Amino acid sequence: MTGMPRSPGRWAPLALGLGLAALALGPALGWGLVLRYDLLFVPDPPLWPDRGGFPRAVPSDFVVALLSRALPVEIVQKAALVAVFVLAATGAAALVPPERRLARLVAAAFYAWNIYLAQRLMLGQWALLLGVAALPWALHALTRESGTRESGTRESGTRESGTREGGTRESGTREGGTQGPRPAREAGPWPLAALRAVPWRLALALLPAAVGGFQAMLVSWLALMPVAVARRRVPSAAGVLVLFSLPWAVPALTSGAVTDPAGVDAFAARADGPFGVLGSLLSLGGIWNAEAGLPGQEAWWTAGARLLMVAAGLYGYARLRSSPDRPAWWGGLAVSAAAGFCVAALGAYEPGRAVLKWLIALWPGFGPLRDGQVYLAPLVLLTAVGLASALRSGVPALVGVLAPVLVLPTFALGAFGRLDAVTYPGEWLAVRRIVDGDPAPGALLSLPWGAHRAFAWNGGRVVLDPATKLFQRRVLWDDTLLVGLPGGGRLRVRGEDPLNRRTGDLLAARAYDRIPVRYVLMASGENGFPSGPPGWKTVFDGEGLRLLRR
Repeated sequence: MTGMPRSPGRWAPLALGLGLAALALGPALGWGLVLRYDLLFVPDPPLWPDRGGFPRAVPSDFVVALLSRALPVEIVQKAALVAVFVLAATGAAALVPPERRLARLVAAAFYAWNIYLAQRLMLGQWALLLGVAALPWALHALTRESGTRESGTRESGTRESGTREGGTRESGTREGGTQGPRPAREAGPWPLAALRAVPWRLALALLPAAVGGFQAMLVSWLALMPVAVARRRVPSAAGVLVLFSLPWAVPALTSGAVTDPAGVDAFAARADGPFGVLGSLLSLGGIWNAEAGLPGQEAWWTAGARLLMVAAGLYGYARLRSSPDRPAWWGGLAVSAAAGFCVAALGAYEPGRAVLKWLIALWPGFGPLRDGQVYLAPLVLLTAVGLASALRSGVPALVGVLAPVLVLPTFALGAFGRLDAVTYPGEWLAVRRIVDGDPAPGALLSLPWGAHRAFAWNGGRVVLDPATKLFQRRVLWDDTLLVGLPGGGRLRVRGEDPLNRRTGDLLAARAYDRIPVRYVLMASGENGFPSGPPGWKTVFDGEGLRLLRR
C-alpha cells in the first residue's frame, strides 16, 4: 500500500487514524477480549477446527489462530480493530492529491468515523470492516498499476518510433558500446515475465479483504470491478479477486449449507432515524439490527447533520467530474456507489423483497444479498472523497475534519461502554482441556439451544456462543436467528447447517439418544436436556458451565 507523499504531512492521516481508533475503542483497548455479537475471539483458538455450515469466518478465524501462535489473542484482536481505523484514514487520504493536506484529513476523518462503520462494529463485523477500510487502497493500487502500464506502453511506443526515424542514432549507440533498451522479447524467461504481469500492488491492497472473508471480498468486487472495466484492467483485477475469494468460495460451494428466504425480511434495511428507510440509507445507516445502533442516533439533529454531510459529499464528488485533476477511478466509484445503494434499497420494499426471495430460492448463492445495507461501503468512500473536494482548505476544511466526531459523538469510548474488554472465566479453559484432551471421536452439543449468549461476566452484552469457536471437535449449535420486527414480534430465520437443523429437530422431539454427540456443554440451568440421562456422566460442574460425556 503505497502512495503516501514523502513529506512530514504524510504522517498526519496515520496519526489521525490512530487517534480516532483510541477515541472510538476506549475501554475496548484494555487487557482482555471484546465480545459483542459476531466479534467473538477465544483464548488460544484452534488452528483447524471441525466446522460446518457456511464458511462465514473463513479465512479470518484461521488467520487469528495463526497469529495467536506468536502473540496473545488479546493483542491480535486489538491490532485488528485499530487496523480498521488506520487503514480507513490513510487509504481515504491517499485518494486526495498530496498537496491538499487539510482536504486529505477531511477524507480520512469521515471514512474512519461514520455511522456505517460504527453500526457494523457494534454488530461485531470486524472482518468485513477490514475489507471496507482497505477499499481506498485497492482503488489506488488498481488505477496506479493500470496508469503505470499504460505509461510504459506509450513510452515503449515512443522509443520504437524514435528508433525507426533515427536509425543512424541507434547505430551510433551500438557502436559506442552502450546498450539500448531491451526489446520486449528479450525481457527475460517467461516465469519472470509472468511475475511482472501480476498486479502486486492490488494484491497487497486486497490482503485485508482476503483475511476478512466473504462479505469483505464481495464488497471489494462491487467497488473495484466498475473501475477495472473503465481502466481496461478486468483480467488482472478479476484474477486477484477470484484468487482471494477461493478460501471461502470453495468450502461454501461444497458445504451443503442452505439459505432461508425469510432472511430477506429479517435483514432488510430499516429506518434508524426520522427520515425513513431511504433517508437512513442516504445518511449511510439503516442497518437491520436495532442493537447495532448508537445512543441518540435517531435524534433529528444528528440524523439531519449526517444527511447534510452526505449531501455535501455528493456535491463535492460531482464537482470533481469537471475538475482538471479528476481521478481515474471517478466514474467507476460512482457506478459502484449507485449499484450498492440500489442493492441496499432493494430489500427495503416489497417488490424488491419478492425478487430477492425468488433469487435465493433459485440458488442459495444469492443469500449474501439479504443484508443489502452492507453494500453501502462504496457510497461511504465516495462521500469521504467528495467532502475532501468540497472542503479543500482553510476553516471549512478544519470544520470538515472535526464534523464526523461532532455529528456522531456517541461512537466515542466504545459507544459509551457498549464495547469493553473482559476475561473468560477459567472454567471455559478447564472444559476445553477435558474435551480437546479426549481422543475419542464425537461432536459436542452446546446448550441452551440458541445462537447467542449474554453472560454476566461479559456485562450482559450479547455475543455468539463461544463454544462455536473454542473446541477442536465439531460443535452442534442452533444457528437459527431470531430477529425482532419493527411492528412487533420476532421473525425466525432457519439455520444454514443441515446437521444443526437435524439436531434441533431431535431436541424438540426429546430424542436425546439419537443425537450424535459425545459431549453436552450446558451454560445455564434451562437447557432442554435431562439433568441425569442414562449413559451420561458429569465430568465438569462449575459455577456457570456443566459438561456431560457419553
